[in-house]
Amino acid sequence: METRVALIGIVVENTESVEKINELLHKSRKYVIGRMGIPYSKKNINIISIVIDAPPDVISALSGKLGMLPGVNTKTIYSKVSEIKEGGD
Repeated sequence: METRVALIGIVVENTESVEKINELLHKSRKYVIGRMGIPYSKKNINIISIVIDAPPDVISALSGKLGMLPGVNTKTIYSKVSEIKEGGD
């Protein structure tokens, strides 16, 4: 199965959606490479970056589900690297 590396940027304007965000990310944990969350109290928002290595349909579905939550905006950036061959040159 081909996978892609992607960055999902999430801006949370409604803290009531945080529990659902965490639930969706937990369900996708086997694909998550890393996660960084930054609270920005001056603007009363939270910014979350998720780096993921998953099949394109999984990435798209996760980003779509997150973006449909109230007060949540997402943007996904895909790497051009789709597969890394191990061993040999």
